[in-house]
Amino acid sequence: MSSHISNERPQPDKVLVDIADYVLNYEIRNELAWTTAHYCLLDTLGCGFEALTYPACTKLLGPVVRGTVVPNGAKVPGTQFQLDPIQAAFNIGAIIRWLDFNDTWLAAEWGHPSDNLGGILATADWLSRTAVAMGKPALTMKAVLDAMIRAHEIQGVLALENSFNKVGLDHVILVKVASTAVVGRLLGLTRDELINAISLAFVDGQSLRTYRHAPNTGSRKSWAAGDATSRAVRLALIAQTGEMGYPSVLTARTWGFYDVSFKGNAFKFQRDYGSYVMENVLFKISFPAEFHSQTAVEAAMTLHGQLRAAGKTTDDIKKITIRTHEAAIRIIDKKGPLNNPADRDHCIQYMIAVPLIFGRLTAADYEDRVAADPRIDVLRDKMECVEDVQFTKDYHDPEKRSIANALTVELTDGTKLKEVVVEYPIGHKRRREEGIPELIKKYKINLARVFPEKQQRVVLEHTLDYGRLAGTPVHEFVDRLVI
Repeated sequence: MSSHISNERPQPDKVLVDIADYVLNYEIRNELAWTTAHYCLLDTLGCGFEALTYPACTKLLGPVVRGTVVPNGAKVPGTQFQLDPIQAAFNIGAIIRWLDFNDTWLAAEWGHPSDNLGGILATADWLSRTAVAMGKPALTMKAVLDAMIRAHEIQGVLALENSFNKVGLDHVILVKVASTAVVGRLLGLTRDELINAISLAFVDGQSLRTYRHAPNTGSRKSWAAGDATSRAVRLALIAQTGEMGYPSVLTARTWGFYDVSFKGNAFKFQRDYGSYVMENVLFKISFPAEFHSQTAVEAAMTLHGQLRAAGKTTDDIKKITIRTHEAAIRIIDKKGPLNNPADRDHCIQYMIAVPLIFGRLTAADYEDRVAADPRIDVLRDKMECVEDVQFTKDYHDPEKRSIANALTVELTDGTKLKEVVVEYPIGHKRRREEGIPELIKKYKINLARVFPEKQQRVVLEHTLDYGRLAGTPVHEFVDRLVI
């Protein structure tokens, strides 16, 4: 005999309510969060400008229907496109993420919280232009920074204790959820509408992680976040119409997210929402490489110098031992053929081999021309990854959040070089003072890839100073970044 199924509509799941109440009510007071958000904005846009030099990325950009221009639409920095906010979010999100060079958050789940800027900037720009056209005040860039801090926090706090990759889902689900929440706030959704919007993000189909792993690693991983943040704009706009939500989307037996997609487990939370994630976010400054390898690449650069000083080359290497943490082994320890740039920038052996051979690692080093050098695969075959339990423990420690790697090189003549250990990458909070000047340098280099010198000077004048940037109308800020 079947049990009775109640059709009484439940109260919204606490997870939905907590996100909505945080987005609507929390006051961001931490100055480090605001300052870091400013640097994060510059770095994220700079990553997008570099991506514009890659045809594989630019072929995806523009309107859905060629030639479409949307009056008062959002503009895509570094291009001439003016689009509806949904498609603009995809464009901005795709260029931000293309080269795997924007910020990173590492926990039980990984991700890149600045991916949310696609939906945030597109929506804010569109709203700002529309407001001015109607004779109303424009949004300022402080609203964009505010939304960035909140999106970082939602994505990052959900990631602290909940591993979506272990159930086969890609981390861009968190981009969709976070972007939906903060875009909903920008749109002026009521509390009930915002809860509905967030529920729609969870009830949506979610991306499988297969495009990040062998044997299917491919370029979708470079536009998946753009897709997620644009979908978030769409869902927030749907909720704005008064479309209903699904209050027990997470907890409903059999049909809810927990039972269908999370093996029956409820989300766990380490902390309340605040501004912790933006304050502690990891900037990817030195190398366009998957973040678990950043310290390994830095160690390889040190070893490259030592080999040169000793009159040795990689031909003299017999074996390389990579002492690392569990997450690195699970994600980027990769043997066998590497089929494309997306494959290579998720292989720790490749990302160590290139700097050992050439003394560099740039985005161009993942392309076929460099990958064809036979020395790379020869060197990859000499590498072995081993987990260091303490490295793994420190990786999850909220007071440390290290991403440690250690390399030991043995030479064919029997010499063993002293192990090179790097616990924290230059973009880590513990190396922030060292990292910010390099971040600004990276930003200036990326501006020069797209804009003429005069425009570069104007952009720098209006973006490097926090106070000036925060008070700038969003549409005026974006107008300085289009060609």
